[in-house]
Amino acid sequence: MRRLLGSLALAYFVFGFAPAAHAWGCKGHQVIALIAEGHLSAQARAMVEQILAAAPISPDLRRFCGMSGLDAFADSSTWADDERTIRPETSGWHFIDIPRGAPNANLDQYCPPAGCVTKAILSQLALLRQPDATPAQRGDALRFLIHFVGDLHQPLHATTNDDEGGNCVPLTFFAQAPQETNPQTESYRPNLHGIWDTDILERLAQGRTAQQMSAALEDQFEARFAAWLTGPIDVNGWAWESYEAAESVVYGKLPARIAVEPPMPVKTCADDDHIAQRMLRLNETVGESYQSDATPVVEERLALAGARLAAALNQLWP
Repeated sequence: MRRLLGSLALAYFVFGFAPAAHAWGCKGHQVIALIAEGHLSAQARAMVEQILAAAPISPDLRRFCGMSGLDAFADSSTWADDERTIRPETSGWHFIDIPRGAPNANLDQYCPPAGCVTKAILSQLALLRQPDATPAQRGDALRFLIHFVGDLHQPLHATTNDDEGGNCVPLTFFAQAPQETNPQTESYRPNLHGIWDTDILERLAQGRTAQQMSAALEDQFEARFAAWLTGPIDVNGWAWESYEAAESVVYGKLPARIAVEPPMPVKTCADDDHIAQRMLRLNETVGESYQSDATPVVEERLALAGARLAAALNQLWP
């Protein structure tokens, strides 16, 4: 999930499972990393291999995505979601809350002191440039960077409507009706954020592996990679792209219109006058039409994230 709620973190340790939804899910993050890896320069590839070999992922860390069978770079793509179960202070680094209806302006006002995804990306890049960083610091920074570039390209990691980035919008997805998962926080699944994290992508994948998906996206966007790989490292611009995709497609293509909420701080889906309960009464129901609208956005955001991750690493180690 976009935010790691205390009750879910507790469930992770007590019952041995992680939260069910991560940005892009296991497969999406792996696809992004595989695309990036295929576009690394020789120098960048050598550096990432050296860094990850010098500071591998702890074998004691519980991995939600299990044994991926992928190399260290692609396997690192999901590490940050696992790491925040033991470093909860990093939870806010996975997203930025730009309120729906906000003007295109400086993002600093939406990034709290604890951090957000745009500043986290820049911080990890800065750490990787430091010659005195320890191997462990460099390993963590690289793994965070691989993950956060992916997170930033998920539209609902760059916007909110007092709804925890769509986590508080229950909906029926292909006849699967929403069920309450936590009465205290008034959380439901399926919800809008969850289907954009995993469900839409899994239906698009149709059983294909991350390797097969990345290869298909390489072919689909072959003509565009050259431009993407030479573009600037503009994290604020990437955030606004995701924000606009969320407005035009994620919210914009829903059959029941969701009004823009006056921005206010929320901690759970019970806040803002029980927003999840109010959204539930919309009886939001999505299927083939919404999947068709979402598919090209998902495909392009995955491919873009992979190309831009490669570009950032290539510029870091030219």
